[in-house]
Amino acid sequence: MAEERLQKILSQAGVASRRHAETMIVEGRVTVNGTPVTELGSKADIERDHIKVDGRLIHRPRRLLYIALNKPDNTMTTASDPEGRATVMDLLHGVKERVYPVGRLDYHSEGLLLLTNDGDMANGIMSASTHLPKTYVVKITGTLTAVQEQQFRDGIPLSGRRTMPAGLRLVRAAANPWYEVRLVEGRSNQIRLMFKHLGFLVEKLKRVRIGPIELGGLKPGQFRYLDEPEALKLKRAVEHGVQRKPV
Repeated sequence: MAEERLQKILSQAGVASRRHAETMIVEGRVTVNGTPVTELGSKADIERDHIKVDGRLIHRPRRLLYIALNKPDNTMTTASDPEGRATVMDLLHGVKERVYPVGRLDYHSEGLLLLTNDGDMANGIMSASTHLPKTYVVKITGTLTAVQEQQFRDGIPLSGRRTMPAGLRLVRAAANPWYEVRLVEGRSNQIRLMFKHLGFLVEKLKRVRIGPIELGGLKPGQFRYLDEPEALKLKRAVEHGVQRKPV
């Protein structure tokens, strides 16, 4: 088999996303045939070379897995945490294959998180160019005016760059109302920062949909495997992107 970039090999082997794999390489955690490799342009052949991460030999996954998890509050979206906090990996009881989270949810955010060992699928979901929509329900500390709602939909300036058009609708009116938010990008803490820009704080945030995949009846901490039709729908959404504008 032809040589490929190490970060792609690690991603396809279900070790980590390409971005996290790059960090592992730079940190000197990856060896090829016993030699540490720290340059991102380095290549190898997983069929021919002995590639190890933290001393563990990696292989191509025996089968591709796609998992939907309802991430609870106070849980890290990482494989491990240096501070000893609970991570989503602690919830995957009985999953023997090595999978990793696709993207992330903040420590205090809840809801749908996908995990897989399919590196190409993961990279497609996380790629900004795919415009795969993600839907959230959000409880905030007050009601937006009509003008503020339109500002949110049109885009909010964050760190010198305006957010892409977003979907927004009120789903439960109250002193602390709930809104449905639909994004096609995923900057760090984006929803919280968008509402903060308009003068409101987010009290609760739950992701309920990623592309065609819905959270459904999963309780916090529960997970399920995507069946073949679901995985195919997700793959098609990633491959073709989403051409519709947020509504």
